[in-house]
Amino acid sequence: MESVAAEAEVFIRDYIGSFTSALNSLDLETITQIVETLWDAYQNDQQIFFFGNGGSAASASHIVTDLTKGALGHRGDGLARPVRAFSLTDNLALVTAWANDVGYDSVFLGQLRPYLREGDVVVAISASGNSENVVRAVRYAREAGATTIALTGFGGGRLAKLADLSIVIDSNHYGVIEDLHLQIGHLICYFFRQLIEEKLAAVPVAG
Repeated sequence: MESVAAEAEVFIRDYIGSFTSALNSLDLETITQIVETLWDAYQNDQQIFFFGNGGSAASASHIVTDLTKGALGHRGDGLARPVRAFSLTDNLALVTAWANDVGYDSVFLGQLRPYLREGDVVVAISASGNSENVVRAVRYAREAGATTIALTGFGGGRLAKLADLSIVIDSNHYGVIEDLHLQIGHLICYFFRQLIEEKLAAVPVAG
């Protein structure tokens, strides 16, 4: 048991070290641009679509939950207009319909076609940056006039070059990359909450 504990401590220190190094190398200027882009979309009542596979799918769902509920306060019942954010990973029936009838490469593209409008924002999450279904959806979004954002790692892959704004986590470890994608999601969502609370506080109380 002692040997396991010692090995675990080394692993934990190494993992935290890798995470901290990648965290400290984040491109804050691009993250700021992403926040501004998403806030502008909210101000203009545009839609924001998130998607990814596996752990990235979970991150997409988590971030959308925080944006559509958490940004309006802890109870999600703030008086501000809600953020129109959607996770394309959550409609199991549509995902399986597209995967079964057409192919897994179309599961996100197929969902974007009925809803995406010019001026909307698409946020694609892919650790490798090479997931074919994600790349296809982003390519379609660009052609449709949407703003595209990518959260990647492993050097960025095809996705980082395709998107209008890209954050490439400086790591080749899936866990570290996914950790920081979610960290960026929390930065966005909690800053939204702060801005929304400031806007509400500035509204004169009728009386």
